[in-house]
Amino acid sequence: MTDTVPCQLYLISPLDVGGNFPEQLEFALAAGPVAAFQFRVKDIGADEAAALAEPLKAICDKHDVAFIVNDDVALAKRLEADGVHLGQSDDDLKYARAQLGDQAQIGITCHDSRHLAMEAGEGGANYVAFGAFFPTQTKETQYRADFDLLHWWSNIMEIPCVAIGGITPDNCQPLIDAGADFLAVSSSVWNDPKGPAHAVERFTEILSQS
Repeated sequence: MTDTVPCQLYLISPLDVGGNFPEQLEFALAAGPVAAFQFRVKDIGADEAAALAEPLKAICDKHDVAFIVNDDVALAKRLEADGVHLGQSDDDLKYARAQLGDQAQIGITCHDSRHLAMEAGEGGANYVAFGAFFPTQTKETQYRADFDLLHWWSNIMEIPCVAIGGITPDNCQPLIDAGADFLAVSSSVWNDPKGPAHAVERFTEILSQS
């Protein structure tokens, strides 16, 4: 993941990645440029998580999409993933860097906090994530970020920022305009009534014009 392109798409998996999800991921990644895919599952064992993740990582590798593991440094190391995304209650950044090496992409959830973002940037994070910007059903959140946060960050820091939370093709333009380097999207892609490829195509059209 780099910030050389004005704004890029960052897909986050649904919690259920079994069944025909690998096929859905293939459709999504074939539909337009995607910078990264985050593997996000909860409350399953390490072996089961690895078994679910391996075919998805292979699809990402095929499409040259960074494969990021949510919350689990050990799983990221086991899979030789491209990186890990850490929340504020997960393993700390120094530990993740020591385990995964200098080339790993490590992102940090910073909610609506300038302080947390500065800490993450100074600590060596590869990107910071702000949100939620809009109401979201993907996960419970008590934080609501505003567009000024993206504008502030993009003006003072070179480290990319990710906007997350309820983002759809219909509401994403203000985030792009405010300086988001990546749009993290989940339900708006996987739950698109016309399929994930349709959603990625819509995002691609908007991003390509921005």
